[in-house]
Amino acid sequence: MSDKSRVVVVTGLSGAGKSTALHALEDLGYFCVDNLPTSLVPSTIEVCESGGIRRIGLGIDVRALAFLDGACPTLTRIAEGRDMAILFLDATDEALLRRFNETRRPHPLSAAASRAPGSAGGLAVLDGVHLERERLAPLRALATIDLDTTRLSVHELRRQIIAHLGPGKAEAPRMSTRFVSFGFKFGVPVDADLIFDVRFLDNPHFVPELRRLPGSHPAVRDFVLQSPEASELLEKIESLLVFSLPRYEREGKSYLTIGIGCTGGRHRSVALAEVLADNLRRKVELPISVVHRDVGRAEHIAQPEPDPSAQDRGVTEGAEGAPRPPDGGGGKT
Repeated sequence: MSDKSRVVVVTGLSGAGKSTALHALEDLGYFCVDNLPTSLVPSTIEVCESGGIRRIGLGIDVRALAFLDGACPTLTRIAEGRDMAILFLDATDEALLRRFNETRRPHPLSAAASRAPGSAGGLAVLDGVHLERERLAPLRALATIDLDTTRLSVHELRRQIIAHLGPGKAEAPRMSTRFVSFGFKFGVPVDADLIFDVRFLDNPHFVPELRRLPGSHPAVRDFVLQSPEASELLEKIESLLVFSLPRYEREGKSYLTIGIGCTGGRHRSVALAEVLADNLRRKVELPISVVHRDVGRAEHIAQPEPDPSAQDRGVTEGAEGAPRPPDGGGGKT
């Protein structure tokens, strides 16, 4: 192979967070397979590599109990010529027991024991944890990353995975940032993580020569940015985002949506979203895109001015432009 594949094996105690770890790897661009018998590991990796997949995550635990004996030799063999990491997740007996009680799920070894021929019942959860720890000891000896999740929340565990295997490790994909300009009159974007309201800025809608132009037009952009308030707002938002975007990525977010809203979503929000995206592309090394949700709304099309002479005559136009009496009647009184 011209470049090495990156293989991460996730193993450890049931209830220690293996599912969370695999989900975090998927968000980092890994193709993940859980509960894979170790005898199928070499062929699975070969199939992935033949399809151009170079980041592979494998979940191995006691659910594949009959295959555990061959796990260590298999992993040692597939590590040749590949960049492989083995992540082992553990927690205290008390923490694991509490997690099983909260989810009300049986321990895998307890469930297996209850299905065994002639069995009088499954193991207690704590007995299953002790037996599982013993069965996984050879895999733990091979681990390159050993994490104790006793005091970690789901989000904290995700941050740990990102720290060990995330951006900068094996060329993982970076967090994608998206600016969305919108009009409050059409509703706030439901997927926005951050929202900035710019309706206090001067509105180009009330300038006749700018009303029909979008915020991406240079004349509108210059009008919006000419005020001291707009310059100060841009500076404060940029400062906040330069500080926060890397920390959102460190938190483990795969994407971040930032809403910039004005009244109709045609002028001010569009201009500021464009400028913010351009400035941040130069200041942070993250992919940034811009979407203008409401700039093309039909409601923005200017309506014809009413005919003053018709108003003087006390005549208004109906839906189809036909004159009608102001009282809506027309019959004799």
